[in-house]
Amino acid sequence: MKKNLMKMDLQTFAVPQFTPDHAKLYEAMDGTIPKKYNQLILKEVLENSKMMQLGKYEEMDGKEKEFQYFAEGPGAYWVNEAEKIKTSTAKWLTVKMEAKKLGVIVLASREYLQYERDRFFEEMRPKIAEAFYKKIDAATILNKENPFNQSIEQSIVTAGNEVKGDLDYDTILVLQDKLEENDFEANAFISTRKNRKSLREAAKQIGNVTEFIYDRGANKLDGLPVVDLKAVEAGNLYAGDFDHMFYGIPFDMSYKISEEAQLSTIVDENNEPINLFEREMVAMRVTMDIGFMLVKDGAFAKIAPKP
Repeated sequence: MKKNLMKMDLQTFAVPQFTPDHAKLYEAMDGTIPKKYNQLILKEVLENSKMMQLGKYEEMDGKEKEFQYFAEGPGAYWVNEAEKIKTSTAKWLTVKMEAKKLGVIVLASREYLQYERDRFFEEMRPKIAEAFYKKIDAATILNKENPFNQSIEQSIVTAGNEVKGDLDYDTILVLQDKLEENDFEANAFISTRKNRKSLREAAKQIGNVTEFIYDRGANKLDGLPVVDLKAVEAGNLYAGDFDHMFYGIPFDMSYKISEEAQLSTIVDENNEPINLFEREMVAMRVTMDIGFMLVKDGAFAKIAPKP
């Protein structure tokens, strides 16, 4: 009886086992984001980033990745009976993609430290994902705060593929002609909802028929899909052969939480930097690594309004 009592007492007062997924946030102030939420955040980034929707994924397991890019295919030849078939080689180029680190800072009340880590990341997941995909598209498409030495905007300038004019039937065709002159064919457009009115009105009279180039219901332009990026300015329209755009994600996301930082990039209603200690707040910094590259400059073009 005494043995049983002693055993029961030890079980009753045993220290609970620490499990990272169910730890309170204050017990795990830094580390990698739990796998479940890393995948959910990444899924939301992939579904909302226009660059990732249109580009081709290349697997990465480090900061740099070399891979073979299929540039040109082998030719075909007419042959007579019993004649030896000529051969030609496909052209493969070796390219190197480099990953850059992207960080976001999310603010929360100090009470969040008492949350289980799972619950915290469930609530913060949409904010983290939105911050990431907006920054990724701004850099890789529009060349804003861009850590890479390439972007679609830069590529268009390098190739001289900018068309100045209004968004109408003719300029949209000229835009596609720019690509075709360089032996590329557009497979998608990047626009903004601010352009919808102009696109709906883009039409041409052919005989007794008015032909519209934009399909509002399917959000297609000249039969090709359109993705809308809010950050694109009205009157700008991008076209491209996006098979020449690649990206990769080599590592899981990491986080670190601070209670005492002074945040120079986040200000309050008086335009003063946020001091976490004074406000009883916490800030979580989340970082992810992403690779990006364009393999051909002539594959992208743009319409921009005349000055």
